[in-house]
Amino acid sequence: MVRVAVDAMGGDNAPGEIVKGCLEALRKSPEVKILLCGKPEVLEQELAGQSYPAERLETVPASEVIETGDSPVISVRKKKDASLVVGMKLIREERADAFVSAGNSGAILVGGQVLVGRLPGVERAPFAPLIPTEDGGATLLLDSGANVDAKAAHLVQFAQMGSLYMERALGIRSPRVAILNVGLEEEKGNALVKATYPLLQATPGINFIGSIEAREVLHGQADVCVAEAFTGNMVLKAIEGTAATFQTIIKRAAMSNLRSKIGAALLKPALKEALKGFDASRYGGAPMLGLRGLVVKVHGNAKAAEVCNAVLQCETYHRENILQSIAEAVNVGER
Repeated sequence: MVRVAVDAMGGDNAPGEIVKGCLEALRKSPEVKILLCGKPEVLEQELAGQSYPAERLETVPASEVIETGDSPVISVRKKKDASLVVGMKLIREERADAFVSAGNSGAILVGGQVLVGRLPGVERAPFAPLIPTEDGGATLLLDSGANVDAKAAHLVQFAQMGSLYMERALGIRSPRVAILNVGLEEEKGNALVKATYPLLQATPGINFIGSIEAREVLHGQADVCVAEAFTGNMVLKAIEGTAATFQTIIKRAAMSNLRSKIGAALLKPALKEALKGFDASRYGGAPMLGLRGLVVKVHGNAKAAEVCNAVLQCETYHRENILQSIAEAVNVGER
């Protein structure tokens, strides 16, 4: 059974959607135990009248909350009884195997590094969200926000960890690993890409296919895309922004006149079904790979379904023993 600590107070929709998602995860899997971290009186109110297996749900008191605008370093250091801090300490104390939060991204990053700690041999721990692709699959993008300044050796470890994650968590045999670049030719790229490329070619245990351009990510040309966090985050935010913009444009066009409204009504069922494949929340959140326990960041506006899937994501991570596999792969690569 996997023990998942959950920050019940973090995010725009906390605690209601967070608690709702946790209860749904308990109903879906008998192999999950949840430790809800938050203000006792608030959690008691949210759980009142709900049906759930009491032996698999524990509330852990936490009197403070790290807000979105708080300084990550200062808040993690000074708000010692914040739900985010308390939840991560449960991993360090070996009372939990994983942690899920929709809270302050910077605080999650700092807490993951300081409170949970990296696995032996892991130099940097990246954020690794899954990006849905047009073929119904997904691409793992790492790093998407944790390490803006990275070295070639860090990107090699990202490739190793990402490859293992995709193989164990999503069942993809020999995942295709690519490095984000401005062109496909080996000689293209900045100094970091040029230094990393031959190292990836020489790294055993990964299926390195070369460079990939940002426009090909959504086409599913690679299963794992590696980059330093500056590039990775720019790609991720550009994709999210483009998707949101197109939604706005389509809705505006669909409601512009009577004919378009009729057409939109006819198209709506098929469009809704097609867009399900591009719903990233079905995969859960962005795991922070390479730590001593799994830390998962869900969107700040996450609803219950995303929280539920993030908890189940932790179960898969634990069941497939991905943490130990990452530790072994990284240390083999070091020798």
